[in-house]
Amino acid sequence: MKSRTRTNKASLQSMATRTALLQVFAVSLITSGFVLSANANERKTAIITFDAPGATHGYMQGTHGIAISPQGTIAGTFDSNGNHGFVRARDGTFITFDVPGAGIGPFHGTYAYSINPAETITGFYVDASGLAHGYVRATNGAITTFDAPGAGTGSGQGTLAGNINPAGTVAGDYLDASNVYHGFVRARNGAITTFDAPGAGTGPFQGTFPSTVDGLNPVGAITGSYQDASNVYHGFVRTPDGAFITFDVPGAGSGPFQGTLLSGINPAGTVTGAFTDGSGVNHGFVRYPFGFIITFDVPGAGTGSGQGTIGEAISPLGTITGNYIDASNVNHGFVRFLFGAITKFDAPGAGTGSGQGTIPFDINPAGAITGNYLDASNAYHGFLLEGE
Repeated sequence: MKSRTRTNKASLQSMATRTALLQVFAVSLITSGFVLSANANERKTAIITFDAPGATHGYMQGTHGIAISPQGTIAGTFDSNGNHGFVRARDGTFITFDVPGAGIGPFHGTYAYSINPAETITGFYVDASGLAHGYVRATNGAITTFDAPGAGTGSGQGTLAGNINPAGTVAGDYLDASNVYHGFVRARNGAITTFDAPGAGTGPFQGTFPSTVDGLNPVGAITGSYQDASNVYHGFVRTPDGAFITFDVPGAGSGPFQGTLLSGINPAGTVTGAFTDGSGVNHGFVRYPFGFIITFDVPGAGTGSGQGTIGEAISPLGTITGNYIDASNVNHGFVRFLFGAITKFDAPGAGTGSGQGTIPFDINPAGAITGNYLDASNAYHGFLLEGE
């Protein structure tokens, strides 16, 4: 799941009111011409697989498609003597890049995590000492680096940028000198504001975790999760003015490392992710801006601990993509349309062994999806799913 981590505020409406609002929302979509047809989930799709030039394909190495722009440009990372960033145009051509100062050892290098409509990219790089720093790469290739105030300076610490919106605002998290996570938002002019979700723990590796790839919407709302002092995860939405809404999905477990994990937010403020129940099983969910939550499970998802359904990203029209883990611990992709219809898919060449398979990461307004798959030799490759 893209979010690294998980007080429900009182709802402003009763369940009846929220149900009525959903009905009004559905009617407005129909009258606006945005409603999906009954067989929309049966649209023809094609999956293109790809490898970045120079990518190595050793154990758990390869190419990772991470984010996709409205134009279909993909940003991601590949392994080859460290990690490197890439941009894949819709015509299949690649540009690879490294942030100056990025290390070349294992787990060092450049990581590309989000791309906006102007095709500006953000992410982070890890230097030779193991310290992470944020960066922004402009369309012309110019790179600006930055560190969040308070970020630790030891190996494994630093600044992890993970989202960029159309205005050029960046959001992410940083790990401080005590190994506690905090969120940040960086304005286009470089000004950085740090934040902590109410109730976030202050122990090692606890704290606040904004979602990555598409955890920041066009108006500046941020979604993510926080881990409390008992290591339970809870969801949050941080509004553009800095106010917090925190919540738990009904059915989420309350044990250590259980709870609610957020992955993405769309322009309307609708969020998706997964919750882990008391038995360690994952389930998908969608939460609307007025607080109404729908949970779902993909048919075929396993019911054992660590298995189940994980929502990864949500489009402006409310289409969700993600992965489900079956009873054999194999990953498969899915698409859930606005009114609940679900289709499943596997990238050609995806492995069928435990831990292998297909993992989508992002979806654009046209419904194109990118992600990666792990093959039978445990090497990663990128993929692009497009529909007619």
